[in-house]
Amino acid sequence: MDGNAAAAAAAAAAAAGMDFVERLGPDASAAVFAVLRDRADIARAAAVSRSWRTLVMVVHMSKIRCLRLCPEVASITRIEQEQPTNSASSSNNGVNEGDAGSTAAAAAWENYKIEQRGYMLLAHALLSSDTKSSCIDGCLGASSTDNFPGESIQNTLEPRDRLGEWPPSYWSSGGQVDPGASEFLVYKLCSDLCLIDEIRIHPFKAFFQERCPIYSSQYVRFKFGCPKVPLQHKDLVSEVNEGQLTADDNYIWVYTSSEFPMLQKNVLQSFKLPRPVLCIGGVVKVEFLGRVQKQWVDDQYYICISHVQVLGTPLPGELQTAAYENGIALKYYPDHEPLEDNGWQIWQALIGNGQGIGFNQEMLSRLLGPQLQLAVEENGHGELKEVNQALP
Repeated sequence: MDGNAAAAAAAAAAAAGMDFVERLGPDASAAVFAVLRDRADIARAAAVSRSWRTLVMVVHMSKIRCLRLCPEVASITRIEQEQPTNSASSSNNGVNEGDAGSTAAAAAWENYKIEQRGYMLLAHALLSSDTKSSCIDGCLGASSTDNFPGESIQNTLEPRDRLGEWPPSYWSSGGQVDPGASEFLVYKLCSDLCLIDEIRIHPFKAFFQERCPIYSSQYVRFKFGCPKVPLQHKDLVSEVNEGQLTADDNYIWVYTSSEFPMLQKNVLQSFKLPRPVLCIGGVVKVEFLGRVQKQWVDDQYYICISHVQVLGTPLPGELQTAAYENGIALKYYPDHEPLEDNGWQIWQALIGNGQGIGFNQEMLSRLLGPQLQLAVEENGHGELKEVNQALP
């Protein structure tokens, strides 16, 4: 039964004073709930009865709403509540809240509630993210550095290309004969979850060299990801540590942008992403593809960068991430959550907010916009398999 037919049958059941969820069964009822688009409809549906609330949880409606806001959420494969018991989510689709008399059923139902709370908190944070700021917290390393620490990646955190008359402030790659050789810089963000929409990069103009050459790259590309092991302060680049966590196998890369052309100009250049992207894990890799400038002293190509900014909105620290053997877990702290155990205050707050005043309008438009498209990521690789499947 498709969504329209199921909706018609639901309307008939409602007219007869019957609970359509009990009358139609879980499969057809899920098809009805899947066509709910307004954020208010989910809250109202969950408040109707125990069976409706159960179905909203079992078909992962809050997760689907998060996916509509940010498709990268598909990389989250587990929800964990940070307290001693019931820290992991499960997916026993046969559980009903009324069946929670047995220990196994009670645990499974609690896991449904944990997942529901986690995705509701995430959706609220995404919708509330309307203030953009710099998100870089520290440096994890560079593909190469010509002279460390004088030309370290740390210099790219300084907006100025020189500190007084001297010394200059910039990162420099190692020299290469091949103009096609790439380089990269890796940064740690200030939160495990950041909604990023713009990266700014300032190529370095070597004012101390003849003709003041600018060592830009041909293109730039960005990757967002999660470290496979928790980052420690000692992992950050310092005066004595060049950074050891630069290899790709240290991270789970969730998003890869398209390539952006870079100008060989001494200006802070803006690279706007096609849409705000959720960086899950708090790590950004800036890739520099192709070289344009030789250094006349050794006749080798270099890339030099004076400043990098990653602009977006850090999500609250109560939402954290961690990699595990099968994917990425989203963790949340119930002591900080703004909803009661049986409440839908987050979505109800959105209802009372009318047009969503005070919320991120672009994200609201995405939530309430055209039919959800989840087939292909921007990097050309399908990473949203679970959402493309039929609802349980």
